[in-house]
Amino acid sequence: MVGPAPKTRGFAPTVEQMQQDVVTKLARQNWLGDPAQRPVFDPQITAEVYSRDILGTQFSSRRIMMLEFSQYLENYLWPNFCPQKSSLAQVMSIVVMVNEKFRERVPAWECFKTASERFKGLFNVVMESSLSDDGDISLQEQTHLLLFLNHCFNSLEVDVIRQEVQKVVSLQMWECLLPSRLEQELKTTPRLKKIWTALQKRDAKADDGTRASQRFARHFLHDLIQKFLKILDTIPVTGSADMSKVRYCERFMELMVDIQALLHTRRFFNTLLDNAHLVTHCIRSGLRQRDEGHLFDQLLDMLKFYAGFEINDLTGEAFTDHDMTNLHYNKISSLQKAAFKHFGELRRFSLSNVASVDTRDSLLKHFGSLDTEKLYEIAAYLHLVPPVGDEQQQSFSKDFLLELLISRHERRPSQLEALNEMPLYPTEEILWDENIVPTEYFSGEGCLALPKLNLQFLTLHDYLLRNFNLFRLETTYEIRQDIEDQVRRLKPWKSEDGGCYFGGWARMAQPIMGFSVVEVAKPNIGEKQPSSVRADVMVTLSVRREVKKEWEALRKHDVAFLVTVRPTRQIGTPFLLKEPFVPQAGLLYVRGCEIEGMLDTEGKVIEEGIGPPPELPGATRTWRVWLDGNQYQKDMEKVSQGGEDVYETFNILIRRKPKENNFKAVLETIRDLMNTECVVPAWLHDIILGYGDPASAHYSKMPKQVATMDWNDTFLNMEHLRSSFPHHETSSAVDESMLKPPFRLTFKEVKESKKRKAGDKTEEASARKEIFVEPHVIPNRGPYLYNQPKKNAIAFTPTQIEAIRSGMQPGLTMVVGPPGTGKTDVAVQIISNIYHNFPDQRTLIVTHSNQALNQLFEKIIALDIDERHLLRLGHGEEALETEKDFSRYGRVNYVLAKRLELLAEVARLQESLGVSGDVSYTCETAGHFFLYQVKIELYLLFTNSETKQEKYSVQLLDVDLF
Repeated sequence: MVGPAPKTRGFAPTVEQMQQDVVTKLARQNWLGDPAQRPVFDPQITAEVYSRDILGTQFSSRRIMMLEFSQYLENYLWPNFCPQKSSLAQVMSIVVMVNEKFRERVPAWECFKTASERFKGLFNVVMESSLSDDGDISLQEQTHLLLFLNHCFNSLEVDVIRQEVQKVVSLQMWECLLPSRLEQELKTTPRLKKIWTALQKRDAKADDGTRASQRFARHFLHDLIQKFLKILDTIPVTGSADMSKVRYCERFMELMVDIQALLHTRRFFNTLLDNAHLVTHCIRSGLRQRDEGHLFDQLLDMLKFYAGFEINDLTGEAFTDHDMTNLHYNKISSLQKAAFKHFGELRRFSLSNVASVDTRDSLLKHFGSLDTEKLYEIAAYLHLVPPVGDEQQQSFSKDFLLELLISRHERRPSQLEALNEMPLYPTEEILWDENIVPTEYFSGEGCLALPKLNLQFLTLHDYLLRNFNLFRLETTYEIRQDIEDQVRRLKPWKSEDGGCYFGGWARMAQPIMGFSVVEVAKPNIGEKQPSSVRADVMVTLSVRREVKKEWEALRKHDVAFLVTVRPTRQIGTPFLLKEPFVPQAGLLYVRGCEIEGMLDTEGKVIEEGIGPPPELPGATRTWRVWLDGNQYQKDMEKVSQGGEDVYETFNILIRRKPKENNFKAVLETIRDLMNTECVVPAWLHDIILGYGDPASAHYSKMPKQVATMDWNDTFLNMEHLRSSFPHHETSSAVDESMLKPPFRLTFKEVKESKKRKAGDKTEEASARKEIFVEPHVIPNRGPYLYNQPKKNAIAFTPTQIEAIRSGMQPGLTMVVGPPGTGKTDVAVQIISNIYHNFPDQRTLIVTHSNQALNQLFEKIIALDIDERHLLRLGHGEEALETEKDFSRYGRVNYVLAKRLELLAEVARLQESLGVSGDVSYTCETAGHFFLYQVKIELYLLFTNSETKQEKYSVQLLDVDLF
């Protein structure tokens, strides 16, 4: 069997090649240089360029790139575009150049923003061309038109584009619905019925030309769907398939997914999509059953997901599980009532409880025995197809009608349930699927079955889910590279006895000597998958000492990968980088696992502690690992159906660098967030989703702005305070000589604004820009030098002070600036002020790198923050320029050391008071010593009492522990 052809990377042309290219010479003559000296626009040139460099090269990205480098779109195509006169070649050239800009990820719409009327003409021409059925436009060209439309629908932030797209996805597109379906939808939402009636009256007053253009825009997506269905029906299940049709169908599905993924475009389109039964047609298509339809099938899954997304399309409110359950039960109950009233054959279905009839198998059992005519009557009664005898009545097969009825009424697992049942580790099916994890040779010309991070999202669940999937696939790309690299280094070959022989060596991979599943815990209540699965992995570390230490240093929660290879190539066969990796290595399975710990000689997990781990004899090491319960459940289901047991085949254990191997913790965090009802505050929710005014998150717009706050050591002196607020006046109740930091500031305009919001009758004059300054003395923390508070020594500028004020208040604060402008110092001062103003709250600091976190941490240590409240998580702690250990174990050591230090002070105090006994033995004995000895001495000291302890019957002084 002949394998796939080796892949080659498409390189960009060099400067010398660009200078000598025929396109560059043509550009110098016609559209480069001084605009005043350029020749008159010649349509023949655009036709020749399109015929030779675009259509003639089958839309070669290299030739299109040359045209893009020459500014073909900005200087020649668009300035000379006229909707009434421009040729198809010029229109297609504009479309192709815009698509190329998006492929290269450069701004594409700059030249269109100032010409809204001409863009309107271009958009109409593109829509007309995409619906053309004549032979003037090939299917390959129409595929590029779909891509252009897709870019338009994903660029609604551009005004000229949004104006045209709104006409296509407006409420009037419901003109394409079945009359009975339209009546049903308007009856469900009375407010829409009023709007619909008003729009109908307005349209009746328009002239014929306006009505024709409006009708074309409103019917465009419906007509495009119908055209797609005709093309889809021409692809057979077997035999040869036209790849241009396959590519067209893929691009069309991508367009549908992107329209459904935005609230503004899906609001009315989702009903139109359901009315056209697009998903049902695609499920029954021949392309989905072909090998070439793998990407199409993945895009169809995405379309099904967004078509049934848990959101109210009109209001944009996210549905809860309870809401989805109610909708499902209402839909089934309505079907049962209709069947009881009009279809006697379904009497048993009508009288059954919902839970017994809402699965696919039970619905197929009840409806499968009906003939095509009866199924059509039911579908017509539900307003899914035209009524019987109507002029629009169509002929559908029985299988299609069955799928239509069952897919609408079957019970589906909630999106959250599906997410919780998803394995977190990538498997071999995902790792080498180039439709979702592209290779380094991906040029961007084809589409991928990936979610997109747009400027807007449907719900917070949608936002988190897209990030979850993209981060998972981004990590999968890196994992694939690591696995390929390590397996190639091991050089697995087929031995003479048919087994696997490793002819190489890898630092990060070792052959497995033994693997066994030791525990499969029972599932939690309401779940199918086991709550935990544990296994033992045994390897022989016959490697250098430093490599052996690296393997023995595997920590708890580190992620490793179990790989199965069954090579088919004989010993000595070289591994070729240009050929596909999987068939060369004979790789079959990949499963992830999480380290619990290394086992000692007694088979017990060695717990991580403060001291060094014990030395183990020999070279054999065994690790106890956790397997993914979701993946284990899926694998066992395949075994029950006669498949191979994956967990008896592993022969390679692969580890990864710790800094690159935290993906599981990130994915678990995102999944936990999605299982939490409230993740972000209300004022930030809409901004994250891309709605509303971003400025509404500024502290000045927050309803709970704090008027009085302790600024601690932010200001060096009173003069520094005044210069920091040039637009405010300062006042104080104390003498000028007493105004020394730290200061507590009260902003009177904040207080007055709160009074006005509370209904105070004070006049609505502009708030006074006045700050009331109160100096305060920090309580004495002890007699020793180390007890004295550390102070800030940086004279912050007014801009930095405003950033610090913003960071101390509720709201979102972004500090942006080039290196060396004091961003870190501002952030550290914000953290310090929050620490002192809100001592009962915790502050979490997250950075993009260990170096950035260490820089912040070192400056935080230098401020007045008690180090017992500091904890640094993650790797890179050893790079901190301090002798103190701020890791989890270091904090334990600090507390223990502080305990000994304080007990030593207790012993000194005991000796000075002449108290007998070992009161400094524990914290408990020290507490009794303080209560029964120290407090008495303090009382006697402050009251000048005699030494008679019988008089001690009054209340003791309230003295804190020292």
